[in-house]
Amino acid sequence: MSRIPMVSTKDASLATKFVYHAGRKRYGAVPEPFAVAAHHPALMRANLVHELMVEKASKVLPVNVRELAVYRVAQRLGCSWCVDFGAMLQKHEGLDIERLGNIDDYATSPHFSEQERMALAYADAMTGTPVSVTDEQVAELEREFGRAGVIELTYQVALENGRARLNSALGITDQGFTSGEACRVPNPSGRE
Repeated sequence: MSRIPMVSTKDASLATKFVYHAGRKRYGAVPEPFAVAAHHPALMRANLVHELMVEKASKVLPVNVRELAVYRVAQRLGCSWCVDFGAMLQKHEGLDIERLGNIDDYATSPHFSEQERMALAYADAMTGTPVSVTDEQVAELEREFGRAGVIELTYQVALENGRARLNSALGITDQGFTSGEACRVPNPSGRE
């Protein structure tokens, strides 16, 4: 249970009820971070608009590279909600979520491509304290993904650092998006 209780549907404003409806439609359940953030409706709406804009704009990197880097941040920071939700998103993209069990060994594991290893190492360097990104690392990523790709990767990793830290601070834990025999949330693409 989160440190700040969720705003129930009955106690939600009309605008928040709309957000809850959209969340249920898209994810099969209201994501708990939405329901906790509903205590500050203006920030909840600002965050949702931001997230939708980032999703729409993030089309430079291969989806597997982007999603693995984001997942790595969540895993490194111990945000169980982000890990759960990130695995669900990868499953919906048709990615192999079984290999996530090998992510700590990404540098040597045959389950990850060279592009993925580069992005995972960058996510690690950005997430560490202090940040340990090198000029060589950025140059290598730029050769592989271009400048727009480096900016997208950096933005996504930084954004997930914020999400994971916010959820962890508020005690928001996994919601069961990937538990059980199958993903609880319907796959929007129709893939199984």
